[in-house]
Amino acid sequence: MTTELIRTPAALPAIQASEAAVPAQQRRLPPVPWRDPHSVSPDLLAKHITELKAACELEPTSAGLRTCLGMAYAMNYEIYKSMDALEEAIRVQPDYFFAQMKYAELNYRLRALIKAETETIKALDMAQEPWEYALARKQLQEIRALMRLGTQKPEWTRSLRMPVAMLFAMCLFLYAVAHIR
Repeated sequence: MTTELIRTPAALPAIQASEAAVPAQQRRLPPVPWRDPHSVSPDLLAKHITELKAACELEPTSAGLRTCLGMAYAMNYEIYKSMDALEEAIRVQPDYFFAQMKYAELNYRLRALIKAETETIKALDMAQEPWEYALARKQLQEIRALMRLGTQKPEWTRSLRMPVAMLFAMCLFLYAVAHIR
């Protein structure tokens, strides 16, 4: 990583002053190392998360910042916070492709494949650039391949009352048989 990507506390006021002159829609997102969670120290990742939280408070309508925050949480293995941040990014800007795609990817990585497929199809509908189409199609292809292999989490669509009642009845029966003798 070059020193250009690292924001030092001394440089933050100058960066914030230069960013204040640029409209919110045209600002670049903060540089954060997203590739491999093992290549980033926990301290650096915590620092980035703190910076992103502060940036989200300054710009509550920025879906890009919330998406970056969600990705940082995911790298820090804070899945629920990641999901909350990505859902908030989608709520703030419903047509933002990258937030939708990362939310779908998070579900894919959690092997909630039915939800991931639905969210990836939404991202595919939002795609406008060829690389966005390619990215969404590739993920959808991987999701469907995993679904064919049966590696998704099961959906609990039926009640478990009857199996639990049967198990309880069997336990009572075995208890009664054991104490009658």
